[in-house]
Amino acid sequence: MIILAIETSCDDTCISIVEAEKDKGKTKFKVLSNIVSSQVKLHAKYGGVYPTLAKREHQKNLPIILKRSLKEAKQKIDIIAVTAGPGLEPCLWTGINFAQDLAKKLRKLIVATNHIEAHILANFINKEVKNIFPAICLVVSGGHTQLILMKGIGKYKILGETRDDAAGECFDKTARILGLGYPGGPIISKIADPSIKGNLKLPRPMIFQKNYDFSFSGLKTAVLYDFKSRSDKVKHSKKYIQKMATDIQQAIIDVLIYKTLKAAKDFKAKSIILGGGVAANKELKEQFQSAIVKQELKTNLLVPEPRLCTDNALMAAVAGYFQWLKGKKWKKIEANANLRIDEN
Repeated sequence: MIILAIETSCDDTCISIVEAEKDKGKTKFKVLSNIVSSQVKLHAKYGGVYPTLAKREHQKNLPIILKRSLKEAKQKIDIIAVTAGPGLEPCLWTGINFAQDLAKKLRKLIVATNHIEAHILANFINKEVKNIFPAICLVVSGGHTQLILMKGIGKYKILGETRDDAAGECFDKTARILGLGYPGGPIISKIADPSIKGNLKLPRPMIFQKNYDFSFSGLKTAVLYDFKSRSDKVKHSKKYIQKMATDIQQAIIDVLIYKTLKAAKDFKAKSIILGGGVAANKELKEQFQSAIVKQELKTNLLVPEPRLCTDNALMAAVAGYFQWLKGKKWKKIEANANLRIDEN
């Protein structure tokens, strides 16, 4: 089974070609081609993604990277998978329309994939995954922060999600306050020094509430107020910026780990699965591992390699394969900016 996958949910134009084959009852995925055309530099001056500009870039890039992908893979395509949501609607429609036109030309089956599920299933690439359910999945990115109970592939229940800013969005907004540029997560991670104590007393919003929801707008506001209270000399000093970056990162990590481990214990999870761009944060992964050991939890931690945490079409190909196994016929695919994983 050769799958061509298209992912355009945000500002990365992605096409991958993947071979899925059964081997002793297990499915293995072989990457034949994987191309990501990033628009980060284009959107940096806006401090975030500008949807109509992203749509235009997708339209320009898709034919180019399709040609490259087919040349690299040198394989005939069996099915086409495309991200239908959630995401930015203009961007989603660009990928869907391109995929549908391609499916007609090649006379191939097309399947729709869920972007959140794809982030979770990125953990199935280049790994032997077994005996992991039930699992608690933390999908954390610029647009999403969700805790999901996963009882099997395709069996999901959303336990909690952000009520305002997502964790990645909080990284972006606080980095902008500090004048660090976009995207904020990688910049703050690079500047932060976990060996020092920032002592800026930033809040950990909702951390001890008896639910699985998140809120990061209060953290962003606290950073803004602290920044405004400082003199120009202090607020632009390397020492202050490093302390603030360290505290921002730690505040977000504390909330994510506490809520996730609470859910893992409450639902007796065998695994914790991370996905999304923020999952590429090295400190988050290391502190998750330490917390699991410290709390003596018999829980595996699955985290994709960094390149598979950010948006890519490899994960869409894996999600597309499992959608194909369901046998559903997709006569019409529509973009759904707010598509839920439990509607999958």
